[in-house]
Amino acid sequence: MTGAAILRPREMKTNDRGGGARTTPLVTRACGSTSMINGITAFDPGAAIGLHSHNCEESVMVIEGRAIAEIDGVEHHLDTNDTTWIPANVPHRFINASDKPMRIFWTYASIDATRTMIATGETRSIDAEHGKAKT
Repeated sequence: MTGAAILRPREMKTNDRGGGARTTPLVTRACGSTSMINGITAFDPGAAIGLHSHNCEESVMVIEGRAIAEIDGVEHHLDTNDTTWIPANVPHRFINASDKPMRIFWTYASIDATRTMIATGETRSIDAEHGKAKT
């Protein structure tokens, strides 16, 4: 298995994104990826992340609970295993409007993915966000 990796989310560092959302990076440069990154974001009941866009395609699967995906101004109600594909530069966000935990598994189509917050215009690399992860 040269160059391969087995990743166990319960043993990985987590980044508190504020507002009841926490991200656990999985496949990143740190494990040797050269073309994609992915991870899991957990949302407490009522939590949401801010409206943002990326410089590359993103796919998100709901792996626990129910979510609202706001994509380009349209709300979509998602159940467990429902999956999105979001083109580059399309504003979107995920919301847990329930009273139960919700988790999503996300994949970016570029190792150089960035996030631009719509409210502020601030752009930062996803790698920079992962550098803040804590055990």
